[in-house]
Amino acid sequence: MNTAFDAIIIGAGQAGPALAGRLTAAGMSVALIERARIGGTCVNTGCTPTKAMVASAYAAHLARRATDYGVGTGEVTVDFPAVVRRAQAIASASRARNETWLDGMEGLTVIHGHARMTGPTTVQVNDAELSAPRIFINVGGRPLRPDMPGLDQVTPLYNADLLTLATLPEHLVVVGGSYIGLEFAQIFRRFGSRVTIVEKSPRLIAREDEDISAEIRAMLEAEGIEVRTNAACISFSRADAGVSVGVDCTDGEPRVVGTHVLLAIGRTPNTDDLGLEAAGVERDDRGFIQVDDRLGTNVPGIWALGDCNGRGAFTHTAWNDFEIVAANLLDGADRRVGERLTGYALYTDPPLGRVGMTETQAKATGRRLLVTHRPMSRVSRAIEKGETVGMMKIVADADTRRILGAAILGTGGDEAIHGILNMMNADQPFDVLRWSVPIHPTISELIPTLLVDLEPLP
Repeated sequence: MNTAFDAIIIGAGQAGPALAGRLTAAGMSVALIERARIGGTCVNTGCTPTKAMVASAYAAHLARRATDYGVGTGEVTVDFPAVVRRAQAIASASRARNETWLDGMEGLTVIHGHARMTGPTTVQVNDAELSAPRIFINVGGRPLRPDMPGLDQVTPLYNADLLTLATLPEHLVVVGGSYIGLEFAQIFRRFGSRVTIVEKSPRLIAREDEDISAEIRAMLEAEGIEVRTNAACISFSRADAGVSVGVDCTDGEPRVVGTHVLLAIGRTPNTDDLGLEAAGVERDDRGFIQVDDRLGTNVPGIWALGDCNGRGAFTHTAWNDFEIVAANLLDGADRRVGERLTGYALYTDPPLGRVGMTETQAKATGRRLLVTHRPMSRVSRAIEKGETVGMMKIVADADTRRILGAAILGTGGDEAIHGILNMMNADQPFDVLRWSVPIHPTISELIPTLLVDLEPLP
């Protein structure tokens, strides 16, 4: 095997294969190294299989509500093994498409194995040492396993484990009230599990505004999910039923006993076993590779893309990392991460679409602000669909008349938010969007109305 390449890419997640495609198309010889499965987190244990499960959970939920729409369905049951098979089949098909694409890529050598850097231009994989003047690190992250009392006495589950369970948990205790934890909590509740969420903070998804957080909590509790916040000291021990979780909350029972426990309290980058020290690549105290605004590390010729660089924790930000690096290297551009306006979604049902600043963050800037709200119960499309949970919210700068941020928690919120995201990317005053003529009946048609209702924040 040739061991000298024009470029080496470590990790075949979202950014890696696409970058390989651009580099090989430019005539470079490229080695793509992957120690696990092609596709990374998104395809194998993240977006693809989890959103397939979200779809199954939504189907079960809607079927149970069928009589609300004048439709009779009889008893609704969930074949959990069939749900798992469906999600895994979708993930497998997506992975296979990536593998086929890479296999047919001229100039690319795909190597399966564990990569360790041995210098600023060299990488050890299996029994070979590869070299290249350009190295791109795209190794992603994994669930954080915290140092919590008693955790070594039990067998916790992580997000990937829930995707391949053989049987439905009788009582799933979710430790962590943020995005991954909330999605799985609702999924498994709709499949028929009893679910308890344990969160150490005073409220769920604390990075969101309090009104959004409260609305999401009410939404989940209405489906029968128990929520325990202010869990100041979380601990674990074995129990006859499975796992006992000590919550030490200000109210409620001091322990929650479940059959299974999911740990969803954050992620850590896969950078601890790459030999970065040998290459002189710097990391921060959490393990994230330090990069500049063009995603270059402190070592010339080495870049870091995706979750491992701490500049974004989403598939779409990893993809944008690829776009930035490729544009700068191959197209003569000067693209920067600092120019990126990040949006994201929480894929509960209904979903939360978010972009830009929260109201709390906007207040901290000291600007004169305009804010507007509207409950989804006043949105025609939501009423017609019988899905009126949630709210819409926009915060804007009163002087520049630019939208600073928005949240749409409600049916179609993950799609409707893009109208606002695009306007913010275009750096246009909100008056432009206010005079658009959206299609009726849609969720997006309420955005101009929201903008008309902008009022000064006291």
